[in-house]
Amino acid sequence: MTDSPRTTPAARPSRRAIDATDLARVAVVAAIVAVLGLPGGFTVFGAVPITAQTLGVMLAGALLGLWLGALSMTVLLALVAAGLPLLAGGRGGIGVFVGPSAGYLFGWIVGAAVIGLIVHAGNRKPVAWRTLVGVIVGGILVVYAVGIPVQSLVTRLPLGETALTSLVFVPGDLIKAVIATAVVTTLVRAYPRAFRRTWAAKAATAPETAPAAGRDGAPVA
Repeated sequence: MTDSPRTTPAARPSRRAIDATDLARVAVVAAIVAVLGLPGGFTVFGAVPITAQTLGVMLAGALLGLWLGALSMTVLLALVAAGLPLLAGGRGGIGVFVGPSAGYLFGWIVGAAVIGLIVHAGNRKPVAWRTLVGVIVGGILVVYAVGIPVQSLVTRLPLGETALTSLVFVPGDLIKAVIATAVVTTLVRAYPRAFRRTWAAKAATAPETAPAAGRDGAPVA
């Protein structure tokens, strides 16, 4: 009696090491976030400035994924801590990490990671709805969740009041989320090499079973 053939489970893709190309992409995205700060920003209630840099954070996670997206924001903030004026308005130096916006800056790292996790969930090709969800959850909710408590602590305002005043950021951030989604979906169609990924193929539908045959060999309806 012969043994019945056994199916071999599909091998899981191994996590490849970060190479020079990945590091270059990390540097480019960090530079994009810095460039988005060149127009400067304006403050609301004298606390945290409104800038375009969170758009770069959204793109970082969506384009680079979980680990590289977080790495790009870490590199940017390390350069800021070293004194480079890479934040909106030419701000830089270790002092920005003890100000009202410090929590939002650290939230960039976590937010970029969450965006990458959602946009590329299951190693699937980014689609518009998942990208939009990812940039809203990671680029807005997560960044706020880290930033608001720190702002409240630094400004010594009640947490609820700080959260309420932070609502002024939401309309602009939603516009950035839509722009980031449009950029990502356009790149998926026009230049997928920008993501440097091999996406998982859609599961094939099972073939239809042949109809059972009757005694005379004719298929049974």
